[in-house]
Parts: sequence; structure tokens; C-alpha cells
Amino acid sequence: MSAILAVDQGTTSTKALVVSQSGEVRATASVPVVRHYPRPGWVEQDPDELWRSVREAIEQVAGPDIACVAVTNQRESVLVWDRATGRPLTPCVGWQCMRGAELCAELRAAGAEPLVRRLTGLPLHPMFSATKLRRLLDDDSGLRAQAEAGTACVGTVDSWLIWNLSGGALHVTDAGNASRTLLFDLHRLDWSDELLDLFDVPVVALPGVVPSSRTLGETTPLGSLPAVPIAAVAADSHAALYGLGCDRAGTAKATYGTGTSLMTPTGEEPRESQHGLAGTLAWLGERPAYALEGNVFSSGATVEWLAGVLGLESAADVERLASTVPDAGGVHLVPGFAGLGAPHWLPEARGRRSGLTFASGRAELARAALEASAFQVTDLVEAAEHDLERPLVELRVDGGASRNDMLMQLQADLIDRPLVRSKTPHAAALGVARLAGASVDTSGGDRFEPQLDADRRESLLAGWRAALPVPREAAVL
Repeated sequence: MSAILAVDQGTTSTKALVVSQSGEVRATASVPVVRHYPRPGWVEQDPDELWRSVREAIEQVAGPDIACVAVTNQRESVLVWDRATGRPLTPCVGWQCMRGAELCAELRAAGAEPLVRRLTGLPLHPMFSATKLRRLLDDDSGLRAQAEAGTACVGTVDSWLIWNLSGGALHVTDAGNASRTLLFDLHRLDWSDELLDLFDVPVVALPGVVPSSRTLGETTPLGSLPAVPIAAVAADSHAALYGLGCDRAGTAKATYGTGTSLMTPTGEEPRESQHGLAGTLAWLGERPAYALEGNVFSSGATVEWLAGVLGLESAADVERLASTVPDAGGVHLVPGFAGLGAPHWLPEARGRRSGLTFASGRAELARAALEASAFQVTDLVEAAEHDLERPLVELRVDGGASRNDMLMQLQADLIDRPLVRSKTPHAAALGVARLAGASVDTSGGDRFEPQLDADRRESLLAGWRAALPVPREAAVL
């Protein structure tokens, strides 16, 4: 029976899943990838390593039953490569990279933010691709000349992977990925001339924008994978929204990964947030599906960092240490390592801790690192409910940290809403497989009901809010 090969290229690993037409996961593979930090606030990855990880993951699971390939990917990360040779001309500048912060401040001072928000739904923030791309082009006149001549290709990670999968035949991006660049008009569903002028990006270098669920072309033969259609492409958070069945009003999902994304669908028209979230295109089929989203920059990344600081071998060791105490003992860890994302949008913020006493130890700090994800998602849920002017029915969750029962119970307690954990940790991959035609069962999962009384809940949230920085007070941890 034919199957779909779903490729999920993330910040810390690349996964490949073989998914049957009925939604059964037949095989999985995972290959780690590395991040580099050349300067404070900068994050990069090696484009060749990203592509190599995809090839290795595919080779581990591909077989003669593969009917098509579907791709999902980390968003906002951007790179430039040579159109003739396919050779990378820049690193892949990661979504966490803040090198565009100065440009954002300049454009904000010049009054550009209302235009950006009106056209894109996004805040003027260095997480998004255009700010990083402008910096790459401004820092290298030769690179800019190539981009303007059309001899260089610009793309997000989906574009880079599809280029390589197709042997250089396809230079495209799906509309959902495009909506995270600051260059895409949410209303016209195409690149915006006004934004291209604002960020000084030549349109000739950009990929064509395509729907999320349409056959784009074919792969070239790749090891044991023959030439097959590329049937769907979607950014990871968007694919997870679809994979978790959150396609109606009042539903929302949170994906706990390197960072955390909360997304809630808003229908077929874009909606501008008044409470610190971003408008985005969830996916594009016959009709557009829009959403509101909030992004936390450091969740799993915080736990990985703390593992290194405490001399532990892995994030799992941090979780085990955190489980040895009933709570964080009033300690709060605000993970502003790459600034703070929604709903605060403080790129200049830095990590900080508060509430330390002589009774605080390694376990309390570990617990605070985990709890920070739940507090940040709570901020996003409250912002979403204000924007939607209605409570969420439930929160559906996926991602590595969602397997932690303690964290998920705390999350349900803090948002005071039921939480349903996906039966699978592969929601993004299954979501893009669903876009490619698989019948994925999105129902069921472990359910967590809120158990905390209102006074205790408000006390915990007050402690978190007191720990949050304002820009002039942001302190280095």
C-alpha cells in the first residue's frame, strides 16, 4: 500500500516519517542538526548540514511504497544560495537570530511599523526573515549584486529543501512560510512591492509562492527514494495546527519545542491582533485559512542551556531533577536569551532570574526552567482570548516537552482550561501528511483538567508577572 514520506526539518533535528494513507506511522528516523552562535544574539546553521540531515533521514526510512513527499520546516530562518551551482552563499540565519534588531529600531523610528502590521499582520521584529535578509545583503555588496541580477536565490528552509529535493528545478515557498517573512501581503497573498522596497529586497531573487497542498513537481532520485511528487509543504507550526485538528474557532494548539508556538484559527479573513499576537496565514488550499499566533523564543532551548550550566548530560536530566521538588519555591527564570517574543516583543530583553533564597537549589532552578514555558504560554492564551473575545474551548498540545505530565498539568492549571495532549509527538509531520492526502485521526489524546484554585493560580501568575522585565531593566542572567 502506498505511503507518504513526511520530512520535518526542525531547529535541532530533522525527522522523516513514513505515513500510510490511513494515517498510520510506519517508520521514523531522526538526525540531529547543530546551531552556531558566532556573536551574542546571533544564531546560524549550516545549509549543507540541513540538507545532509534530510538525505540521511530519508535514506533510513525510504522504500518502494513511497508515493509522494511532503515537507514541513522551521520558519523564518533564511539563506541565500547560487542559482547556477546550488552552493550556499550565506549561513542559514536562524529564526532566533536577533541581528536585525537595529534595523527594526530604525524602521520603527521612521514610522514604518503601521504599514508592516497592516500588510503582514506581524510586528516589526528581528525574528522575521526580512530583517535578517536585509542585513545579509547590506553586509556584502557582491551578494546584493547577485541577488539583484537574479543569479542568487533567497529562501526560507522550505525553499532550500525543495530546491535540493527537485535537483534545482523548483524555487518555491508555500504561502504560510511566506507569511512569516515580513515581505508577504496577507490580503493579496503575494509578495508586497511596498515591503520589498522598505526592506530593499529584489523580487527576482525570491521564490514563487505556492499553495500548501498542491503537487509542485517531482523529486530527483535520492538513494532508495525514486522520483516521486512533492505533494505538500507547510511551516511546522502551521502543519501542527492542521495535524492536531485545530481548524475551527475556539480551538488552539501549542507546540513545545526549541521555542513554543501558540496558534488559533480565525477563518478565511486576516485578523489583526490588539493584544500582542501576530496575524498569519495558517495554510493555503482552495481558500486561505488564517490564524493568530504567539511565539516564545526559548522553551526547550532554555532547558538545554540549563543542562549545560548544571553539568547535566541532557534536557531529560533537567526534567528528572525538577521532578524531585513540588514547585520552584518562588524562583522564576525568564528566558530572554534571544529577547522576549509575544505578547511582550522585547528584543533587547535578556535572561533573568528572581526569587532566589538560601533554600533555592539546583532542583528549584530546574523546575523554574520548565515552568517558564507554561507561564509564557499562559500569557499567549490570555492574549488570544482577548483578541477572540471568547474563551478557548481547550488547548491541544504537542512537541517534546508536552510528554511531561507535570508541565502539562501546570499548564492546564494556569490557563484554567482543559488541555489535550496529542497521541503522537509528530503533529507537524502528520499535519503535512494530512495536507498531502493522508486520513489522519486528530481526535483523542491524554486530557488534563485544571485543578488549581483561583487564589493559588493568581498568586503564581502574579509572581511570574513581577519577574518579567521592562526594556530598561532587562538584566543578564
